[in-house]
Amino acid sequence: MAEAEGYGLVAGRGGGERRARVVGVLVLVLVALAVTGLSVGWIWTRADAVAPVALPSGPPVGLKTVDPSVKPSETPPPRGRVLGAQIVAANNDTMPIMGSAWGNTGERTSLYGGAAIWLDVHENYNGAADWGNYVAFGQLAPEVKVARTPAGLKAAATQAGSRALIGLYGDAPKLSGTTHKAITVDGHPGHEITTRVAVSAPKLKETFSTVLIAVIDRGDGTIAVSIGDMAGSTPEWTQVWRTKVSQIKINR
Repeated sequence: MAEAEGYGLVAGRGGGERRARVVGVLVLVLVALAVTGLSVGWIWTRADAVAPVALPSGPPVGLKTVDPSVKPSETPPPRGRVLGAQIVAANNDTMPIMGSAWGNTGERTSLYGGAAIWLDVHENYNGAADWGNYVAFGQLAPEVKVARTPAGLKAAATQAGSRALIGLYGDAPKLSGTTHKAITVDGHPGHEITTRVAVSAPKLKETFSTVLIAVIDRGDGTIAVSIGDMAGSTPEWTQVWRTKVSQIKINR
């Protein structure tokens, strides 16, 4: 399947590129956090731009001039892959795919070194696009450091979930029924968040999606992340996602 541009909608079934439900683009750097209060006493955070830093004063002694027409090359972030029955992150962590009907698609939840899969739920629901379920697997950006404590893992899940929600639904998703719980995966401690996102689109027979976030302490200061987004009419996939998360293998 051709890599998708966005999330949730496709312009056609045979290799058409997916368009975003609401396109959200986030930069994977350590950022200042803007706080927005939500229901059930839980707070999402979202990324703000990095403030400019003043350069030190003084004469440029010993600095070489650079041709301004030559731009430094940027190293692209690593990318994961879907190989057979596994989603393989760039660090070689693995998560089983949800099922044979799920296809490879673009990663758009701001995971570092991640990959993603997709399942059609409503084909051509509005005459031009499909609506479906989505799962991504990768890492939280390595620049984001969190404490290796239950509170630190909860904060990591909050950051990963915030980035995912903005990427999938824009800056102001309407959330409800948010829950938290500690998890253990492959012998590593982690944290899971589940929430409902209200959705509304013409001719779409869905009123909400269930978004699930799991983070796992890899033991080296980095965090493995899985994101699930399931149409409200397909609750059975929520438990399948949890089963697949329990089968994640951390590359040691």
